[in-house]
Amino acid sequence: MTWISIFSGKSGFAASSTAEDVTKGVDGTGLPLLLAVATSGIGLETARVLALRGVQVVMPVRNLEAGHKIKESIAEKIPNAKLEVMELDISSQESVRKFASQYCSKGLPLNILVLNAGIMTPPFTLSKDNIELQFATNHVGNFLLTNLLLDTMKKTAKESGKEGRIVIVSSEVHRVTYKGGIMFDKLNDEKSYKPFYAYGQSKLANALHAFELTRRLQEEGVNITANALHPGVIKTNLARHGGFFSVFVSAVQSFLKNVPQGAATQCYVALHPQLKGISGQYFADSNLSKASGLARDPELAKKLWDFSVKLTESK
Repeated sequence: MTWISIFSGKSGFAASSTAEDVTKGVDGTGLPLLLAVATSGIGLETARVLALRGVQVVMPVRNLEAGHKIKESIAEKIPNAKLEVMELDISSQESVRKFASQYCSKGLPLNILVLNAGIMTPPFTLSKDNIELQFATNHVGNFLLTNLLLDTMKKTAKESGKEGRIVIVSSEVHRVTYKGGIMFDKLNDEKSYKPFYAYGQSKLANALHAFELTRRLQEEGVNITANALHPGVIKTNLARHGGFFSVFVSAVQSFLKNVPQGAATQCYVALHPQLKGISGQYFADSNLSKASGLARDPELAKKLWDFSVKLTESK
């Protein structure tokens, strides 16, 4: 046992709770869910546990061969698992549009969207769309995917009578970002780029996305919620690009969450009935938490939304 808290919060769960713990007794049979992306770490564990609970899981992956191997590995342990693999590079808007078009053309319903994709602190790089890579991958791709699938989610919620849920994986690092939160005017400026701040900026964008999306959904009267979360500091390869954080992770890895614990909060937010009707919130350790002041700033959230729309306009 590590120093991770074993003391339960109001939800009845703690930092030490696993994804299986927080979904025990929850019946997700037949619920259609899209998990972007699910090839390793907490994404893979989330796919496994949700499949275990009967959820129909679509797994968008960059590498189809790897995705099919993952599907097979899950199916070996859960013979009745309902899993589908589709190709998606979340950092590429062309790929996101192609994926969304294929998904919608299949006529598939969608109740739950889990936005799990992320990269952390790479050297300065621009995406195929000439956007700083962390911002492109961690926020812009997720923003575009959500918007392209939102009509499908609205239709599913209306026809099924079941609440739709959008789950956005942020991080406590959203508190550690550039001055003002989002560097709108210098987003792609290599000279201003600081890898860890840029990561924090993208994670702040995740929290703001959930906040503003909630406002819009509630204004429209749609039965869909949107929440952000911090999965915890986990023993995964997310910090593989080096820098201070990877050194920190290496030094304290014996005290970090394992993958089943790291996947718990997003499984809780995606599936647990305790969260019915709760939207625009921030969760950690499978409990309601409080995001930073910037993450709850309505003006910043609106500005980011408009900025993101412009970044994703069809060229």
